[in-house]
Order: sequence, then C-alpha cells, then structure tokens
Amino acid sequence: MRCIAIDDEPLALKQIDTYISKVPYLEKVALCHSAAEAAKVLSSEPVDLMFVDINMPDLTGMDFVKSLSSPPMVVFTTAYSEYALEGFKVDAIDYLLKPFGFDDFQKSAAKAKKLYDQANAVSAISAPTDDALFFKTDYKVVRVPMDKIVFVEGMSEYLKIHIEGEKDPVVVLLSMKKLQDRLPSDKFMRIHKSYIISLSMIREVTKGRVVVNGGYTIPIGDMYKDEFNAYLDSKFLGR
Repeated sequence: MRCIAIDDEPLALKQIDTYISKVPYLEKVALCHSAAEAAKVLSSEPVDLMFVDINMPDLTGMDFVKSLSSPPMVVFTTAYSEYALEGFKVDAIDYLLKPFGFDDFQKSAAKAKKLYDQANAVSAISAPTDDALFFKTDYKVVRVPMDKIVFVEGMSEYLKIHIEGEKDPVVVLLSMKKLQDRLPSDKFMRIHKSYIISLSMIREVTKGRVVVNGGYTIPIGDMYKDEFNAYLDSKFLGR
C-alpha cells in the first residue's frame, strides 16, 4: 500500500518513516510537514493510506481530511485522546495516541491492509458492457465509456485513465498489459511502455509525438514506432 505521513514535528515524521520501512506491504510515497504539502502529493500521486497528525498549525489534520472529497484510508496520530471520537466520525480506520510504539503502528497498518485487500478483492476491471468498462477505484466502482477514454498513463502499478470532459483521471490499481488486453485493438494502441491512446482522439502527429484531444502530448516509444507508423500509412491520404 502506498502511504504518506503528515506531521509538523520532524522527529515524529522520522519515527513513522522508520516504522513504515519495517512493514513489508507499506510503500512510503512522501513525508509531509503540513497539510499543504500533503495536498500537493495527493494531487499528483496515488495514495492508499495516510498517517495524519491532528494538531498542526494553519490547517489541522482533522480539517484537512474533512476537506478531501475522496480521501485515502486515514490513521490519525495525536497526543490528545479527546480527539479519538471525532476521528472515527470522519471514518478514520484507527487512532494512534502519542507516544506509540511499533506494535501499535503495525496493528493499525494491519487494519488498513485488511480493508485494502477487501476493497481490491473485486477485480479492478470488469467485462465490457455496452462499450463501457467498470473500474474499481477509491473503494467504489466507476463506469467509463470506452469512447470517452483519451489515453491511459502508466504509473508503477497504477494507471491513470484520462477521460474526455473530465478534469481528473480515474486512478486504478491495474497493469498496463491487462487493460491493453481488454481494449479493442482497432480503437486503442499502445505507443509507449507507459501510454495507450485512443486512435479516435489523435489530433496530430509530429516529431515522434502524438497530440491527443485536450492538448496532451505523448511520446512514441522506439519499440512501438513501426506498428504506429503502419497504422498511419493505412489511413494516410495524399502525398
């Protein structure tokens, strides 16, 4: 599970960093000294779990979590026990009272892992239905019409599915190969190890790059050039 820790105390962050490194199923994405730092990380990286200190200046950890429309799983950390009840009201999966040891941290991580495994027990992708795919993301199932997919971007074990007319991509835990196998080959093409494009969304091709709807510029990988050029040749009119 990809996780971040948010705490304005450097020593507290260092302790959590050490604990994360001892749990084999946790992957540290970032250590954040404020809610503002964490917000930047969440806008650019998929995160499954956050360890959040409640008592921080400017914006408290509690208010930060409340401000998120689709927060990851949350474990609150604080030195004040009176916040425990409020923490559970925002669906925190656990609450660690400072100072806490590795055993307590590991128990909280295990709770998160159990929920994570349950949420991902359903396949991340369901069979096509009326030209749409269903993806498991953020503990819900999202329907994505295939004719609205602009391109797919690979990020480690995650994919970002960019959809026409939508500001934010759908982020799913899925391999590029598995999705490629489910997309119709006459409508989609992999042009880079990290990108699949919708052929109907191509606007122009220039200097080894493809520009798709929305103005995104995507590189063409060397091992995919021949197949893509063959496709262009089959559609090309004129000199």
